[in-house]
Amino acid sequence: MSECPPSAIVPADFEAIAQQPLRDRAELLTAFADFLHVDVGAGDAAADTIRTYSAQLQQFLQWCDRSDRHPLDVTQREIKRYRRWLVESRSYKPATVALKLSVLRRFYDALIERELLSVNPALGIRAPREKRDPAERITYLERDELVELLAAIPDDNSLKALRDRALIAIMALEGPRTVEMHRANLADWQRQGRRCGIRVEGKRSIRIVPLTDDIAALLQHYLTSREAQGDRLVASSPLFAAVGNRAGGKRLTRRGIRQVVDGYLQQAGLKHRDGRTLSTHSLRHTAGTLSLQAGADLRQVQDLLGHADPRTTATYAHVADRWQNNPARHVDVPLR
Repeated sequence: MSECPPSAIVPADFEAIAQQPLRDRAELLTAFADFLHVDVGAGDAAADTIRTYSAQLQQFLQWCDRSDRHPLDVTQREIKRYRRWLVESRSYKPATVALKLSVLRRFYDALIERELLSVNPALGIRAPREKRDPAERITYLERDELVELLAAIPDDNSLKALRDRALIAIMALEGPRTVEMHRANLADWQRQGRRCGIRVEGKRSIRIVPLTDDIAALLQHYLTSREAQGDRLVASSPLFAAVGNRAGGKRLTRRGIRQVVDGYLQQAGLKHRDGRTLSTHSLRHTAGTLSLQAGADLRQVQDLLGHADPRTTATYAHVADRWQNNPARHVDVPLR
C-alpha cells in the first residue's frame, strides 16, 4: 500500500467525527489516524479494511455522544452496555459484534500508547457466542452447479468472456480470495518449469496458487488476447483488468469481481437456490469442498487456500462428509 500521511486517511470520516462534541478532539483524531495508518494490518492494510475500521469506530463515537460519555471516560461496564446495544437495538450477528469489539480494543490500545489512558476498557469483553452450526456459513457449488455456472459465460472469444472464464475457474477450483485476485499483477503469473501458478498476497502471508494445465491455458489465452487488442502488458499490469470504454485496462476492483460473479450466478439461476444464497466467497468454499470430496488431503487443501488454522479447512471436510457419509445409512432398520 502506498505511503500517505495519517491526516490524508479517510478525511470524510474525520470530518464526521470532528463534528461531534468531543473533549480534546484534535488529540483523539490524531490517535485515530495513527491507529489506521500504523496499527491496522501491521501498516499494510487494504483501503477497504481501513474504511471498515473507520466505520466501526465512528459508530462507537456516535454512541458515546448520544450517551453523553467521552470515549476517554468510558468504563468496562459501559462497553458492555454498548455490546448490549449492538445486539438488541441493532440486531448485529455475533461475528459482526466481535469485529466491532476488536476495533475498540485496538483503538484503546492506541490511546494507551499515546498515554491518553492507562487501562483498556474494552479488554476481555467478548461477543456473544455463535449459536448456529459453523457449517451453515459454508455455501458452495456442487460439481454440476459449477459446470452450469461456467456454461453461463459466453463462448464468443470476447475479451470479457475470456477474462471471466479464467477468473471464475481460478476462484472456484483454486480458491483464492477476492482481494488476492484484485491485487495480483502480471509479475505474479509465475512459471516453475512446465508448471504455472499465481503468487498471491493474502491476509497474513504470501503463497503460490498452483494452476492446473487447463486453467493455465485459459489465463494465457486471456492475456494473449489483451496484448492483441493493444494492452501493453508489463510486470506491474493488473492480472485481471476491467473492460469497456471507461475503465478498460485498469485493475478490476473487488466490487467489480463481485459483480462479475454475481452476474453469472444470477444468469445461471444459482444465486438463490435450495434455501441458500451464493456469493463470490462461495467460490472459495467450492474449491475447498470439491477438492476434499475428490479425495485431496486436508493438509494440501489447507495449503492451497492459505488457511493458518487447519480447523478452518476441516470445516469443509465436515460439510462434505455430513452428506456423503451419513452414519445413519449403516443402520438397517425397516421403517414400514
